[in-house]
Amino acid sequence: MSEASHGSMHVPGWQDRLGGWIERHPRFWLRLGDWETSFLREQVEQVTIDRPIYVTGLARSGSTILLELLARHSEVASHRYRDFPAVPVPWAWNWFVDRAGSNGGPAQERAHKDGIAVTPESPEAFEEPLWSAYFPEAHDPRTSSVLDGMTSNPAFESFYLDHLRKLLLLRNGRRYLAKGNYNVTRLGYLLKLFPDARFVIPVRDPLWHVASLMKQHQLFCREEEQNARVLRHMRRSGHFEFGLDRRVINTGDPRVELVVSLWDEGREVEGWAHYWAMIYDHVADVLESDAAIREAAMVLRYEDLCENPSTVFSRILVHCDLAPEELPKLAAQRIKHPSYYRPSFTQEEEAMIRRITAPSAQRFGYAAQLRDVL
Repeated sequence: MSEASHGSMHVPGWQDRLGGWIERHPRFWLRLGDWETSFLREQVEQVTIDRPIYVTGLARSGSTILLELLARHSEVASHRYRDFPAVPVPWAWNWFVDRAGSNGGPAQERAHKDGIAVTPESPEAFEEPLWSAYFPEAHDPRTSSVLDGMTSNPAFESFYLDHLRKLLLLRNGRRYLAKGNYNVTRLGYLLKLFPDARFVIPVRDPLWHVASLMKQHQLFCREEEQNARVLRHMRRSGHFEFGLDRRVINTGDPRVELVVSLWDEGREVEGWAHYWAMIYDHVADVLESDAAIREAAMVLRYEDLCENPSTVFSRILVHCDLAPEELPKLAAQRIKHPSYYRPSFTQEEEAMIRRITAPSAQRFGYAAQLRDVL
């Protein structure tokens, strides 16, 4: 279970083959998941999904470090690297992994080359294959990805709730935790399913955010050009944020077509800037228009977290109804401004990013930094 499970760019042949089988026969694996639930029915029915916690926002906003710290809480259970690729059958797959005779070896830096080291036991975002199985257009850039309080998909809801109960049972947890960038367009639907859900939505200064997004996109494009297994792994795990199969999240905003056309023309900086503005305008619009979501959500500026990690993370724990334990102290040790890269835009590119994102960024308190471009 070693290399791919560590988030390295290397994807072993066995994982590629098994992932391909699951991808080709999704309904069979969903049926296996239902059979697994039936086998565990008596135990599953005793599990309550209590105040699930969703960390969601545009990729590279700080969501991974938030996931890693929250997942250390004694009450919390989340997906882990070891759960892939057989995500629909967590109980059976983990039974197999436990008996496979490998502990996965030491921690390794994850594929993003961002200084975060992971092992098979590290938390990771693996909900997406389930969403994609029941919402086949979830990652079609031509179709709105927004799922709101009017959305209804009984088959998905039944499978998803049972899946979460099995994960809580498997990990002996009381609170479910998920990181999912695509959940940013599903807040209304998630709150319909779980009226007591808590959302943590990180946002980041657009100049630094665009720089980080572009750095990751270039990294994954290079790797996927050299190794088709990496491209297939990204698709099967439901990660379309970067790389050769990059797909825009369609918020129902006309700017979707603009972003796609800019990227197609190779105007990367401009495209990412419009994408940032579109995603966070959607977040702001939803929060302004829906009091229940606004109450359930905590918007978190990445810079504030880096400046004062202990205090800000304490606020996150209060919002999520979690006892502090040692986590604020750990946050202070782990969180700092990134030092492994800096934006390298020209003055013209920087001015363009600021100009495009300024109206959206102002809605999240970035007005002081952006006043000069208005």
